[in-house]
Amino acid sequence: MSSPTPNYYATLGLHRRCTFDQIRAAYRLLAKQYHPDLNGSSDTFVALTQGLNAAYSVLADPERRESYDAECDSVENKARSAQTVRPGKKERNLAHDVLLRPDEFLRGARLEVRVKDPANPEGSEIYSLIIPPDTAPGSRFKVPRSGIFEDGYVTVRVKPSPDPRFKVREFDLRCDFRVSLERATQGGNEMIRGLSGHLRFQIPPHIDRGTLLRIPSEGLPRPRGGRGDMLVRITYRPAIHITRSVANRKNQT
Repeated sequence: MSSPTPNYYATLGLHRRCTFDQIRAAYRLLAKQYHPDLNGSSDTFVALTQGLNAAYSVLADPERRESYDAECDSVENKARSAQTVRPGKKERNLAHDVLLRPDEFLRGARLEVRVKDPANPEGSEIYSLIIPPDTAPGSRFKVPRSGIFEDGYVTVRVKPSPDPRFKVREFDLRCDFRVSLERATQGGNEMIRGLSGHLRFQIPPHIDRGTLLRIPSEGLPRPRGGRGDMLVRITYRPAIHITRSVANRKNQT
């Protein structure tokens, strides 16, 4: 009897549509976390590291990945055929949204998925899910459930008002930036803190209040690569000085 095909995508916490950059980023993140030297040389972490290396060696090679995907498709087709002839197959289609901060889409995150299903006599199921760096909002990840249960899916979305500095507009980030009256008049360079650190941008002379300045590729990751923009709205308060007129001064003498 042949051994079951390992789920290399699940090992790296990825979905089958992931890019090479996502594969590499997930591997590096997990390899660092699970390295035996950082975990007391435990046999468990040695086995985890070996599994990560095996998954990366296959998925990072285009030819080996294509062959592996074909093998997985064959196994899944056989499993579907078996389900049609074996009554009593327990199916639980699970789908859940998880809310992440904007910086977690850029830097990646590690989630723990807990499933409580009364149909599972073994009790709660716990799965580790890795969200790789540069994941776009709306991406969906498979959670391979054990046993006879169908896999679940997790969709990552942006938390509403997660950061008072930013407002999310699809893949763009919007924020306000207050400048002095002198800077609004003369223009010049300014610094603002974005998701990936401090950013320098140029303010043109005599800028109007409410003007939006665009900093390219400093927003959230896009599904097909690249990032949205950061839109900076300029605010300031005009200076107001009130003096008595000459006519009023003469009337008081």
